[in-house]
Amino acid sequence: MDYRESIDRLLSLVDHERTAHPGPRQKAIDNLGRVEALMERLGNPHKRARTVHIAGTKGKGSTAALCDAALHAAGYRTGFYSSPHLHSFRERVRLDTRPVTEADFGALVEQVWPHWQWVTDNGGLGEVTLFEVMTGMAFQCFADAAVDFQTIEVGLGGRLDATNVVAPDVSVVTSISRDHTAVLGDTLAQIAAEKAGIIKPGSPVVVAPQVAEAGSAIEEACKRMETSRIQVGSDVTWERGAAGLDGQSVLVKGRLGEYRLRIPLLGAHQLENAATAVAALEVLREQGHSIPEEAMRRGFAGVCWPCRMEVLARSPLVVADGAHNPYSVEALLGSLSEYLCYRRLLLVVGFSRDKNVAGMVRCLARAGSRVFATGSRHPRSLAPNAVADRFRELGTPAVETASPAEALAEALEAAGEDDLVLATGSLFVAAEVREAVLGIEPELYPDLSPPGPGSPGATP
Repeated sequence: MDYRESIDRLLSLVDHERTAHPGPRQKAIDNLGRVEALMERLGNPHKRARTVHIAGTKGKGSTAALCDAALHAAGYRTGFYSSPHLHSFRERVRLDTRPVTEADFGALVEQVWPHWQWVTDNGGLGEVTLFEVMTGMAFQCFADAAVDFQTIEVGLGGRLDATNVVAPDVSVVTSISRDHTAVLGDTLAQIAAEKAGIIKPGSPVVVAPQVAEAGSAIEEACKRMETSRIQVGSDVTWERGAAGLDGQSVLVKGRLGEYRLRIPLLGAHQLENAATAVAALEVLREQGHSIPEEAMRRGFAGVCWPCRMEVLARSPLVVADGAHNPYSVEALLGSLSEYLCYRRLLLVVGFSRDKNVAGMVRCLARAGSRVFATGSRHPRSLAPNAVADRFRELGTPAVETASPAEALAEALEAAGEDDLVLATGSLFVAAEVREAVLGIEPELYPDLSPPGPGSPGATP
């Protein structure tokens, strides 16, 4: 089937990403039994490569991208599965750091589709979801390509995530904060326990710095699984080096050596992610895999992970960042003043309806001098008038705009050459601003349209 037909087929499936989770938890989280049945029908492709499995609230995508890039630079054939995508579904399944081709994507849908149909009709477990089918496609792609390593980013949570059928060579848990509380739990301990569900008996675990409540839950999981734990921040540390608009240097002091690295990713949190990736790669080295320091240097220096404090233009500065919870927003705002020089901060802001919008608005209202409220094409997007009203309730004036592209245009018109325009609040808003600045043609789907006043989440 051609690429357009393959996308249409995928969009006909149950998709929790595009609709707010209905709750309670068990209704929203994927059923591992369906994925296991799908994998068995496919011949268990997920078992054919060494695996790095990464969960967390913040930094899991960046850490995964760094691991994938370093493994590829070390000469291995690599597969990388992540979600969501910014501009194209193909971004979710990568071979040797690049998205699969349209032809290969269509062929994967065609290959997996009969097995989706069988499991849905005969498994007695309900309909296999879009994310589960994409997970099957990724594993099938990596098996067909005979990759040496597959780096797998958890979609949501960990314990019951569709990716949690793997037997990892190393598991990684990045920074945990409150997100998806309707699905994962109200406390950090509950959320951490769900994410620590990727930890398997005997498989080493790398743990990024955590607040005490989350750290204790992860430590308990490691003890229960009788596995070794490498703690970033104590076993592996880092020191910040020089930084500029094109990236920053970092010295990572690992358990096996010291690594002077440069990454094209800005923000203090990316230094932590780099150290976490090094810790995971060192585990693989201890298992006998050749990953020289030079491979880490080349891989980290060439990694591409957009919309994470990404500088899109320089005069005025335009930055896109997909921060979508209060913790991420606070970290972003703290890094802006550390890494960038600017006079005023102008905000292009939109949110998903199922996020902690009130918490993010409180953070952003204190920081920005002007707010341009908008909504992305995504069906979970909060309508622009509702975004604007959240700021107005705190006494912060906000201009309503129909789309991120329009919000960007108005912000640029109001900005001086020494100002900073920041697009944030949602990865989807950040992606649409990126498209507008860089001239990227996005994939458009039937259910994606700008949220108007009458859409869900709009203010009556």
